[in-house]
Amino acid sequence: MTELITASGTGDAPAGAAPAAGASAFDLVLRAERALLAGDDGAPVERGAEIGVRAGRIVQISPLGAGLAGARLVELGAGEVLLPGLVDTHVHVNEPGRTEWEGFASATRAAAAGGVTTIIDMPLNSIPPTVSVAALEEKRAVAAGQAVVDVGFWGGVVPGNLAELGPLVDEGVFGFKCFLLHSGVDEFPQVTPAEMEQAMAVVAERGSLLLVHAEDAHLIDAAPHRGGPAYADFLASRPHEAEDAAIAEVIARAAKTGARAHVLHLSSAESLPQIRAAKAAGVDLTVETCPHYLTLVAEAVPAGATAYKCCPPIRGEANRDALWQGLLDGTIDFIVSDHSPATPELKYAGDGDFEQAWGGIASLQLGLPLVWSEARRRGIPLERVVEWMSSRPADRARLQGKGRIQVGAAADFAVFAPDEHFTVEAGTLEHRHPVTPYDGRELTGVVRTAYLAGAEIDRSLAQGRLLRVGNDE
Repeated sequence: MTELITASGTGDAPAGAAPAAGASAFDLVLRAERALLAGDDGAPVERGAEIGVRAGRIVQISPLGAGLAGARLVELGAGEVLLPGLVDTHVHVNEPGRTEWEGFASATRAAAAGGVTTIIDMPLNSIPPTVSVAALEEKRAVAAGQAVVDVGFWGGVVPGNLAELGPLVDEGVFGFKCFLLHSGVDEFPQVTPAEMEQAMAVVAERGSLLLVHAEDAHLIDAAPHRGGPAYADFLASRPHEAEDAAIAEVIARAAKTGARAHVLHLSSAESLPQIRAAKAAGVDLTVETCPHYLTLVAEAVPAGATAYKCCPPIRGEANRDALWQGLLDGTIDFIVSDHSPATPELKYAGDGDFEQAWGGIASLQLGLPLVWSEARRRGIPLERVVEWMSSRPADRARLQGKGRIQVGAAADFAVFAPDEHFTVEAGTLEHRHPVTPYDGRELTGVVRTAYLAGAEIDRSLAQGRLLRVGNDE
């Protein structure tokens, strides 16, 4: 990737090419032999292109060789692909209140390093959780001046805060999250299925979205909880039946209320048939899964390796294969990180006891190479990966102008070298603590750099904006 800055603002056109009319008005021009542009159906299609950017927006896309020019010219190398900036709608930043776990500065640096230009922050594990307008204002106040990429916010549904949901919608949250079992933190209590339905009624009335951590509390309470270092014992404590039963509740209540509903971090492939049937019946339901469920398998988790702990858990190899098939046939809609870091003391609590250690995997920086490495092995093209990690999550969250390279969209890009290999070194990652189950793993695909609103991201600068639903400015 090379960049030319021209004093005249006209740039250099290819030999024999006439400058495009009005070219001097472009702030930035990107030239790429390979760019994933939005096709007629909105899905990415690879083409050679020149892209003109003005005031943070894509204002012109022309075939390669058109001679667009502007104040800055960036030419991608032959081994690089221009992608839309990725969109991760499932990130636990944990600030304020648990900034020692992560924080806006470190989380958004990690996002930028991974080609993610927009995140939406979960309403927990911050203190206070985002369950009121006052709490949202507090979170926005601490995020301001720290965000390296654009940040939006989810609200939360907890017992007793139904009256807060409407005001939170008015204040621009992208939707709401609830748990059907203990969340892991006492200040964000679970709701019953009946309380979830009440929230869905409000969500439906306001046209918002309800996200559900779907595991059945009663089935998990009844499961064996042996503790200790054996991963099989931990897996038995979070059976797929608990996930399947809770998803059935989400489907039934969404069908009854007409709410837009979303199942978070699907790990149980056993639920794919009921999800598929619900969609066919017209339920407004979407489903996400995560890199750890697509790249890791229970059979390979070492004893006592609590860096692998997450809830719902990483399941077996056959389950992983079925999740990939669910993505390919559209039953699963997209892939997000569920970036949920904690301190090493919490991740390794109990000295290898899976029951005691904190559950959560930090992968915000690694999501694209993780998913691409596995997709490539399976013969799945980069276009599909980018669709799952950019346009589809952006669409469900109603992030206008995000997730695609098309005229009128935000000039958010990632420059990706899909054939380059690297080995993960936990200590070099941008998130706060050097804890990851991927340490030492060889991956394919390197994010060279990223652009936000037409400016190359400098991870030492807070250039991100705080977003509201319906407004990506």
